[in-house]
Amino acid sequence: MTDFSVAPRLDGREQHFRIPGPRDGLSLFLRFLPAEKTRFRRRRSVLYVHGATFPSALSIAHRFDGKSWRDALDEAGFDVWGLDFYGFGHSDRYPEMDQPAAVNPALCVAEDAALQLEAAIRFILAHQDLEQLSLISHSWGSMPAGLFAGKYSALIDRWVLFAPIGRRGPRRYEAPASFPAWRIVTAQDQWNRFVEDVPARVSPVLSRAHFEEWAERYLDSDPQSRSRDPAGVKTPLGPFSEIIKAWHGHLAYDPALVRAPVAIIRGEWDGLMLDDDAKWLFDAFTQSPEKRDIKIGRGTHLLHLEAMRPALWQESINFLLGGDASPAPA
Repeated sequence: MTDFSVAPRLDGREQHFRIPGPRDGLSLFLRFLPAEKTRFRRRRSVLYVHGATFPSALSIAHRFDGKSWRDALDEAGFDVWGLDFYGFGHSDRYPEMDQPAAVNPALCVAEDAALQLEAAIRFILAHQDLEQLSLISHSWGSMPAGLFAGKYSALIDRWVLFAPIGRRGPRRYEAPASFPAWRIVTAQDQWNRFVEDVPARVSPVLSRAHFEEWAERYLDSDPQSRSRDPAGVKTPLGPFSEIIKAWHGHLAYDPALVRAPVAIIRGEWDGLMLDDDAKWLFDAFTQSPEKRDIKIGRGTHLLHLEAMRPALWQESINFLLGGDASPAPA
């Protein structure tokens, strides 16, 4: 099996942890950036839960023009963690990923990923002696996060759902397709996905130069990626299969079980989170004591990689601050 254990540090202060996961013999990778300065009365931690095709290093921790979303959270005083699910980034790969894709069902479904998330959260809380942490989830990541938050709401302070997946009505006479265990995702596949929702005759929101830099790091996330033609990253298909199920009326978690404050943050051109999806999801969080639905202009499903990313950073920080909007003086 390919060794994914060696992870370059993205910041001189970054710490790495390998922890046991729910599957015997497979470990999970966590990256941690403690706040350099904080004025919170007690330290506050945020855990980022990635989406369907790329891990924490390429999302919250990736720097465009020298700054990342993680850096913005760090400057606001938050300790920031990133988890890679099995099959992604520097966590171990499922043994099934060494077998032909068609031999096994889709890997890394939400129920499995929620157990991985639970292992990570319990490690973080114990490591930092905390009672709660906050979550930021992207896209499909809202499904394992939702399963965990619904079961263990007391452990979640606040939850930012960035570009989440909502439930759409069942389709008559059409069942969701079944998917193999994994697939290869190329840099061109990612580029196509990143730009497809930007309206015609609108100036680009993701520069090609930024993407090319990002794409090299993306291919680095799988040591075997460049041995393929075309180069591509082997990716579990459980997340994609569950997005399709949600669009056939079967969301992987029940928002009504969540009792933490929630904020839905999305771009105006997000083709995976339509206005009707957002309304349904917002209304479905019936037990959340505080809810926000925030739409940011000139953004797609990949807003965190685009020109309007600073607005996303600020909106997430404003919400996460909650009762600490005026932290204690240093």
